Amino acid sequence: MTLNTHTKSDVSVLVIDDDVELVRLLSQLFVRESIKMRSATSGTAGLESLDPPPSLVLLDLMLPDMHGKEVFRRLRERLPELPVIMLTAKGDPVDRVIGLELGADDYVPKPFDPRELIARVRTVLRRSRTKEPSVNPNLKATLLKFGKLVLDTGARTLSSESGQVPLTNIEFRLLLELVRHPGTALSREALTRAAQVGNYRPLDRAVDVQIARLRRKLRQADDRSQWIGTARGEGYVWSPPATSLPDGDNE
Repeated sequence: MTLNTHTKSDVSVLVIDDDVELVRLLSQLFVRESIKMRSATSGTAGLESLDPPPSLVLLDLMLPDMHGKEVFRRLRERLPELPVIMLTAKGDPVDRVIGLELGADDYVPKPFDPRELIARVRTVLRRSRTKEPSVNPNLKATLLKFGKLVLDTGARTLSSESGQVPLTNIEFRLLLELVRHPGTALSREALTRAAQVGNYRPLDRAVDVQIARLRRKLRQADDRSQWIGTARGEGYVWSPPATSLPDGDNE
C-alpha cells in the first residue's frame, strides 16, 4: 500500500511503516505542513521506493519482512547521505543504541506528538542541507595522525595502512571530539552533546556501546595501541595525543 501526497514543496518524506493507520495520519500531517509524502508498508517496498530519492526517511524498526536496521543498512549503501529518522513502538533503551550504532540522524519513540515529529523532521533536514564544519577552528591541519592511522577531518574518513576504516557518523563525531581534547577526560554527557545530532537524549549506555565499537575498530586497524582510555568516574580520554600533519601529507 502506498500513499502519495502532492504539494508545491520540494521536500519529500518516505515513510516505511506497516501501521496503515499511522501512515494515514502522517499523510494528513505532512500535507498540512506542505511536505510531500510517500509510504511503504514493508522493508522491501521501502527500498524499492528510493527512486527518486526522498529528502528524508522515517523508518520503523519493526517491519513484517525484515528488521529496520537491515533496511537502514541497505538504504545507506545506496544513498549514504540520506537523512533517516528511526521510529519504534518499543521503549527499550536498546533501540536507542541501535539508532546510534547504525548512524541514524534521530530517533522518535511511538507514540509521539505530531508537532514534535515535524520539528525533528525540519531540524534534520536543515542540518542535512547545511554543511557541517569539518574541524574545530583551533585545529589548523586537515590530517591528524596517530600510530598507523590518519584521520582526515575534511573528508571525514579514517584510514590505516591497509585501507579505510569504516565509521558511522556517530563514531566519527565521537572520535573527532576525543582527538580534539587529547589527555582530557570527557564525560559521557559531553560526548553525547558532541556526537548526537537529534533531539533525544540517549542514555549513558548508548555512549558506552559506541566507545566499545570505536575501540574495537581502532584496535583492528592498529593493534599496537589502546587509544581510548577510561577515566574512572569521569568518562573517556584520548591518549596519546594526535600529531598534526601538513595538508596532503599521509606519510
